Amino acid sequence: MNPNFASNQDSEVLTLLSGGIDSAACVAFFQNRGNNVSGIFVDYGQISAARERKAANEISRHFGIKLNEIHCTGVSPKADGCIRARNALLSCIALMEADFRSGIIALGIHSGTDYWDCTEEFVALLQQLFDGYADGRLRLVLPFLDWNKREIWNYCRQVNVPIELTYSCERGLDQPCHRCSSCRDLEVLRALPIYAHST
Repeated sequence: MNPNFASNQDSEVLTLLSGGIDSAACVAFFQNRGNNVSGIFVDYGQISAARERKAANEISRHFGIKLNEIHCTGVSPKADGCIRARNALLSCIALMEADFRSGIIALGIHSGTDYWDCTEEFVALLQQLFDGYADGRLRLVLPFLDWNKREIWNYCRQVNVPIELTYSCERGLDQPCHRCSSCRDLEVLRALPIYAHST
């Protein structure tokens, strides 16, 4: 797990809540640490926005956290797969909308993909941007940066994250759609033994 975690003074955490497994796990992680967690859902024109929004609202209700919604739809729908600058956009929106002076912006990004915006290099560069705007008071923290999808799935099982409330299909279809990468991951994960442990 990424060692760059919050000190006791970082009590406020704003989590990018997409409605998927990773972001739900992120909420659980910080809430279990005793942080004051809130969420933000961003509609950036993704074709799955409606179902993601529903899942994000159900997850926020489950954990009893405040959820704000931002609409930034652009000029065209965004397809499934890699969306250029997605995580940078989401992080900067969270930086703009955070209602606390110091604390954490959290994302459920994990290893196991080829996306550049899921790497330590991306996080370091974005943190430089955060530092320029917030004088080091706001930190980008990704608790699962060194984990793969299976480890996050097992963590969700261990801490009773409501996986059944999450939604991850990149095409906005009933999941699993059997075609997008998120649904293919979901099919593999659902086939795992319930009490599997991460390695």
